[in-house]
Amino acid sequence: MSQARFQSFEAFFPYYLGEHRNPTCRALHFVGTAGFFGTFAYFLARDPLGFGPPFAAMVILGAIGNVIERKRNAAPVFLVIVAVGVWSQPWLLLGVVWAYFFAWLGHFKVEHNKPATFTYPLWSLLGDFRMWGLMAMGKLWTGDPLEELGLSVPEPEA
Repeated sequence: MSQARFQSFEAFFPYYLGEHRNPTCRALHFVGTAGFFGTFAYFLARDPLGFGPPFAAMVILGAIGNVIERKRNAAPVFLVIVAVGVWSQPWLLLGVVWAYFFAWLGHFKVEHNKPATFTYPLWSLLGDFRMWGLMAMGKLWTGDPLEELGLSVPEPEA
């Protein structure tokens, strides 16, 4: 029998926020993701034509991974996405390491839980991007993020 999994990113996102209830953990994620976005933007601006095709490949792989994530862990697709980015711009690895350093510091030292990345790698990345966007708009800096957005954590479907 297969393990129950979320069937969409929309169903997964409240679970993701539930794994980030501590404001300090969310702040660490914000710093890490901002560093990744800065690195990514730098390479895109520096060589838009050279980085454009690999970026398009990463988006296509992400769409494929989204379908896979419903059934099983899409870590292989996630790793290929990272490899394509790093292959085209090796220094992009610094942004990836920066982001995960701060995110995992938040989970292991502040929140004291296992990052959702280990179970839902692609949706966790998208969840981090969405959480960053909400924080950039001034939301989720204090209190319980689920309460602030009026969400509850659903159970995964079998």
